[in-house]
Amino acid sequence: MQTIDRAMLIANLLATQTTDTGLSISELSEKLHLPLSTLHRILKAMIKQRMVEQDPKTKLYRLGTIWLEYGLQVYDSMDYVNTIRVELDQLSREVEESVYLSKPAEMDAIIIERIDNEKNQIRIYDQLGIRIPLHIGAANKVMLAAFPKDKTRAILKRLIQEQEIPEFEMKLKEIRKQGYAESHGERTEGTSSIAVSIVNGFGEVVGAVSIGFASFHMTEERLASLRERLLETGARISKKLGHRSGY
Repeated sequence: MQTIDRAMLIANLLATQTTDTGLSISELSEKLHLPLSTLHRILKAMIKQRMVEQDPKTKLYRLGTIWLEYGLQVYDSMDYVNTIRVELDQLSREVEESVYLSKPAEMDAIIIERIDNEKNQIRIYDQLGIRIPLHIGAANKVMLAAFPKDKTRAILKRLIQEQEIPEFEMKLKEIRKQGYAESHGERTEGTSSIAVSIVNGFGEVVGAVSIGFASFHMTEERLASLRERLLETGARISKKLGHRSGY
């Protein structure tokens, strides 16, 4: 914990510098009241993690680009969610079920937004920030189906057995054809979900919207209604993000 605290002190000091040239290890030592040997060890680890960079000529230290990447990712997520939250709210009101927004993150997807409906006392609760492997659940499968096929194959090779891939790809082909995915009791017994992918103006899959519900009171007529509302919502969200149908 002490090392983390000291690393953040270094980062904070470098972030507040008015010059872009950086600071020497001696200056860091003087300002932070830390021994040179301790600083050298911490800076070496921070460089490895791209938290800090060292100019090869001047030997001065400055913040690494990883902070910019993290900041842009957070900003992008906030803007991305704010853009479409009104659609999630509307869908939740219309279907009177919990609505989720998931975003792909390497081999997983992260739930980044959840809208619960107060009229429905039976709620399917998935924690915000939870990571779920991309081959599990309706939201994740619909994103896998919408990814470029070479990307999907590379992900599947890391998540499931080689002999399982052909059958899984057939399921994804069906999802791609129908435009949505369904999952029944896959993660939690007695629960179901349906999902559609959302795409931005570059044709990139940026997430999935899903509806979670209890399976026991679901009729085929009700399920068909949920699919229809979800497909309409997904199309509107993708349009808001710049996607043009047919491109």
